[in-house]
Amino acid sequence: MKSKIPVAIAIFALSSALLMGCADPAASAHETARADAGPTNAAPPVDTTHGVTAVIGPDSAHASGARAPSREPDVIYVPTPERVVDAMLNLARVKEGDVLYDLGSGDGRIPIAAAQRFGVRGVGVDINPVRVREANANAEAAGVTGLVTFKEADLFEEDISEASVVTLYLLQSLNVKLRPKLLAELRPGTRIVSHAFDMADQWEPEQTQEIDGTRIYLWTVPEG
Repeated sequence: MKSKIPVAIAIFALSSALLMGCADPAASAHETARADAGPTNAAPPVDTTHGVTAVIGPDSAHASGARAPSREPDVIYVPTPERVVDAMLNLARVKEGDVLYDLGSGDGRIPIAAAQRFGVRGVGVDINPVRVREANANAEAAGVTGLVTFKEADLFEEDISEASVVTLYLLQSLNVKLRPKLLAELRPGTRIVSHAFDMADQWEPEQTQEIDGTRIYLWTVPEG
């Protein structure tokens, strides 16, 4: 299923959420956290020992000779901060034997971190060839090419049925659009973690956590 959301609208929506906040509390992921506010559901202490340096924008060293995406990306690329990456992995209770799919994987930092921390296999899906090149270069630098794979593909069309953990950093509207696919393809018990955006009134998160002024959400695919 292909998205029909114009990239300009997606850029405006994401930029507004990141820079100005949002009237919808569920989408106000980057609001300033109160100094005395703790996580709604605390995860284990985060680990920030790994590092991935994102190269973003048209001047990326990986842009030379890259073909254009098969269609316009749904959102602009905004890297997830490392502490938030670790909090997402903790909230999802990633463990040995999991298979993690990152939908809209950017520079690959989430699958790479999962491979480094837990030794799990990861698959990143991104429609932008430049992002896939960056992710592969980062995986090689991190020494985890045997565990992670990055695919240039449309996340709405890619088969995700083998995943036991799914990570997202999309818009709320895209999460809602993706929800039927998640429920149809993923096995019961699969954990889904989203950075910054929930699924509106379509799916209530089981847990919500605040980390460094942003918010992450957890769902588990139910039986039936």
